[in-house]
Amino acid sequence: MVLYFFPQLYRVAGPDSEEEIKSVATITDWLIDGLSPLLPQGVTPNLRKLALAGHSRGGKVAFAVALGHAETKLKFSALIGIDPVDGMDKGKQTNPPVLTYTPRSFDLKMAALVVGSGLGGLKKNPLFPPCAPEGVSHQDFFDECCSPACHFVAKEYGHLDMLDDETKGLKGKATYCLCKNGEARKPMREFVGGVMVAFMKGYLNGEMKDLVDLRDKPEAAPVEISVVSFV
Repeated sequence: MVLYFFPQLYRVAGPDSEEEIKSVATITDWLIDGLSPLLPQGVTPNLRKLALAGHSRGGKVAFAVALGHAETKLKFSALIGIDPVDGMDKGKQTNPPVLTYTPRSFDLKMAALVVGSGLGGLKKNPLFPPCAPEGVSHQDFFDECCSPACHFVAKEYGHLDMLDDETKGLKGKATYCLCKNGEARKPMREFVGGVMVAFMKGYLNGEMKDLVDLRDKPEAAPVEISVVSFV
């Protein structure tokens, strides 16, 4: 069994990500003894094949953990950043800064996938900054990844377009107000889910066909892809 583990750590927080990084490390170490008793009888997790993923600030946290900002007893085999963001602008990174602005400087020792939103760097309105500003967003993260790494950008979709159509509460309503959005969320959800599964099948199971097909025929995706890069 390959374990795809996606803890939900979202909370309203300030600009410092140190506690979230520590939380990811704590959960990762918990898997060693805490996961198996919770699984159905006969199901055994393969903790030698772990993928770590995060969106937005969570993408920055995922990269920080993969880069050793927190020690874990288990090692990850694949890393996914969904429109990762490292602050408000270049030179205005949030603590701890992850981007170094040195090409191919991330010594991850694992495969990486970066998914970007084409509208993430644009303002929704004059009152709010872009949700994924250029200089601290997906392109910058991919530029620092060493091989093997993949980069896909959904051209006409925004930073939060991979969320559910209905996001309840004040925070949920704000997802439609703060970031520039595409026309619908469902295509972006399908694309993000599909490319993540294709990437993990490729780099955790050695089944590269789906990922290669998406690279060679991006028009088959449910969204228009403006960037496809592999290193």
